Amino acid sequence: MNILSYLQKVGRALMVPVAILPAAAILMGIGYWIDPNSWGASNALAALLLKSGSAIIDHMSVLFAIGVAYGMSKDKDGAAALTGYVGFLVVTTLCSPAAVSMIQKIPLDQVPAAFGKIENQFVGIVVGVISAEVYNRFSHVELPRALSFFSGRRLVPILVSFLMIFVSFILMYIWPVVFDGLVNFGEHIQKLGSAGAGIYAFFNRILIPVGLHHALNSVFWFDVAGINDIPNFLGGAQSIETGKGIVGITGRYQAGFFPIMMFGLPGAALAIYHCARPENRAKVAGIMIAAAFASFFTGITEPLEFSFMFVAPVLYVLHAALTGISVFIAASMHWISGFGFSAGLVDMALQSRNPLATQWYMLIPQGLVFFVIYYVVFRFTIKKFNLMTPGRELSVAGDESDGYDTSVDHSGKGESEAESLARRYISSVGGSDNLTGIDACITRLRLNVKDSAEVNDAVAKRLGASGVIRLNKQSVQIIVGTRAETIASAMKTVLAKGPVAASAPAVSGAAPTAQPQAVSNASKGIIATLVAPVSGEVVAIEHVPDEAFASKAVGDGLAIQPTDKTVVAPIAGTIVKIFNTNHAFCLESDNGVEIVVHMGLDTVALGGKGFSRLVEEGAVVTAGQPVLEMDLDFLNANARSMISPVVVSNIDDFAGVNLLASGSVVAGETKLFEIKG
Repeated sequence: MNILSYLQKVGRALMVPVAILPAAAILMGIGYWIDPNSWGASNALAALLLKSGSAIIDHMSVLFAIGVAYGMSKDKDGAAALTGYVGFLVVTTLCSPAAVSMIQKIPLDQVPAAFGKIENQFVGIVVGVISAEVYNRFSHVELPRALSFFSGRRLVPILVSFLMIFVSFILMYIWPVVFDGLVNFGEHIQKLGSAGAGIYAFFNRILIPVGLHHALNSVFWFDVAGINDIPNFLGGAQSIETGKGIVGITGRYQAGFFPIMMFGLPGAALAIYHCARPENRAKVAGIMIAAAFASFFTGITEPLEFSFMFVAPVLYVLHAALTGISVFIAASMHWISGFGFSAGLVDMALQSRNPLATQWYMLIPQGLVFFVIYYVVFRFTIKKFNLMTPGRELSVAGDESDGYDTSVDHSGKGESEAESLARRYISSVGGSDNLTGIDACITRLRLNVKDSAEVNDAVAKRLGASGVIRLNKQSVQIIVGTRAETIASAMKTVLAKGPVAASAPAVSGAAPTAQPQAVSNASKGIIATLVAPVSGEVVAIEHVPDEAFASKAVGDGLAIQPTDKTVVAPIAGTIVKIFNTNHAFCLESDNGVEIVVHMGLDTVALGGKGFSRLVEEGAVVTAGQPVLEMDLDFLNANARSMISPVVVSNIDDFAGVNLLASGSVVAGETKLFEIKG
């Protein structure tokens, strides 16, 4: 997996805690509105709302540690979340000022100020990622019998707690250097006037993912460099008298944030909604409306920013650049305004009474312009580069990673289509009493059963399976096509609700699934030609040492024994599925041809080792465009076979294939076979 793909995986995991933030932001904004002078000290309702919201916002870093650990764990288990929390506690405790003072034997007042900011988003995300990786690697480790109580999931928090001691030791020396470097950088750009204000704003946004924007803020907002950019709400006259407030200068590092937070980011949210797939828009609308309202009303932008900063980093860089431009414009025009909480509607209304504010109302038309700019720039960039912003990923029923639960009840009534089908497949293999394990490859269910003789082939085929393969008494494979992973996930969801009875012999409670009909001879003709997806030697599909492929139950085509590491798209179309272990992918052409490229046999058992993806699901590719990269030395040494089938999975929709290749083929160049319409 490349760096961008990994960041996108982190971004998807972050949606778990990010979904909580809008509610907290709105609670705090209303509380601040009710009691702007003393922030709850003189109003019980305001205090209640502010404390309720801040309980979440103030602990955002630990929410990230827990959410990322859970979201990136392979089976979405609560033990992974607990591991993230344990790791965060160890790091933030060991790197707290009191602990650093004790460990390094220095007076508490000499501990670097950086350690007062150790509880931040960056540390939370890093701890979450490390915890998830340790969980995925060691959650199934079995210890000797005497220590068996600590095996598996119980072992992971113990390992992480020790690992975080090492991480803390590194942070004790790195963190102050990074923090102090940012403060020094801020002191230099302060001298650049309006241009410096724009540069500051750019880096303020860029540093938010790692939580280091606080170091810059302390320079420009809290007197670290001898200035006080906050116009001391309702005390502006006193601020001028003491010499800390300078009309036309004080507030220039904050004013330009109002157009971005109140107008620009909501424009981005609208673009993300419009770019979502139609079937996902209702879900995306809920998230975007809440996040956009939080940004507009309270100025809290994290719910919106974290929804795209990792899945589409280019958008976040554009957002940072536009923020810098906005702050530069406001500072240059002397449209001065400040905020005590954040640059939302609440603060804009409050600062309008401040003597230090200068032409603050001009920030509103500036904001309307930035709303249009954000909408146009985000929508163009998302469409042009096919960025996987929320709602553009392909929906997978029953997959918890998208944040939506499709389960309804425990009776089977009201289930999603995938769960209903999954329930019938469970019945066809002898019910939950006979089913002991569920896995999937890209076209087949890989099931462990107590007795394979209990599997009802006829029922499975009525449900749409093209074949049933018994490897031994406990292992069965059912060929269901490219929905295999969806069905497997739904089967796990159904089993979690309760037991499922076996189907009666040769009878299914489901109506027969309509099978695709071949087109008439009158419409025959070559409708597509595939090129070799990898360089190597051609192997006839009948000679593939796997019954599912050799019997053409998965589809018709050819196989290749690869001699090169790069796997390319055999035809232009859309990558509709890449298996999570990256060993296979499905591609659909514009005219409806569904191609399965499966690198090696039983390579799913390698857990992704030896494979890395070069594109993401949903990408539109051209024939010959690289899709996967392989470590052939590792795969040849560890895979059962590297013979790689390339088949048309919906061949029943067409009249067959004409084989064109034999001997050696070259990826992206040699014609492999034709598909007859």
